[in-house]
Amino acid sequence: MGFKLDYLLSILPALMRAAAVNIRLALLIMLLALALGTALTILRSRKIAAVNAFIAVVISFVRGTPLLIQIFIAYYVLPAVGLDLSPQVAGVSAIAFNSMVFVSESMRGGLATIDSGQIEAATALGLPPRAIWFKVVLPQLFRRIVPVLINEATIVVKGTALLSVITVVEVLRTAQQIASASYRPFETLIGAALMFLAINLVISLSGRVAESRFARSRI
Repeated sequence: MGFKLDYLLSILPALMRAAAVNIRLALLIMLLALALGTALTILRSRKIAAVNAFIAVVISFVRGTPLLIQIFIAYYVLPAVGLDLSPQVAGVSAIAFNSMVFVSESMRGGLATIDSGQIEAATALGLPPRAIWFKVVLPQLFRRIVPVLINEATIVVKGTALLSVITVVEVLRTAQQIASASYRPFETLIGAALMFLAINLVISLSGRVAESRFARSRI
């Protein structure tokens, strides 16, 4: 069975419609990961020993186990404790929780590059801690970790393909369904790969534009 370009072109519209699901889920996941990662970073900066010890255990689990297992836990294990989530909610929760940890780790590293004198000056001026975080620290921190966030966004997009195993109908599951009906897995898998490649190229290009603008603003 040879490769047929016209068949590949014929299934692209269906895969593009399915890719909209991946994009929507990835956007939601990144928003959650940014919000939760920021909250986790602020919490860790308070240096409460018991809290940081618990967070360290959670981070070790997330970094030391495959994302696929974390998705299975959210979908198959949580119902056993009374938390029955739909496939999309379970998948988004698992990937956002995973991404939150890596966003927080990146922010923690970025914090070390911010001049502590700015924080001391803001404190001397009487700014409350919340204002110092949101008006002094976080704007600089987000600009400095843009490349890391772009890389994390591409990882999240690829991670949404794993949701096919818990029946979320996205690009990969759509490709599998088409391949099962047509017995042409070669073209369908190439089509799915092209969808993820196109999405991540757009993300990478957007990241470069953002980096360029931030660099010009610092001149």
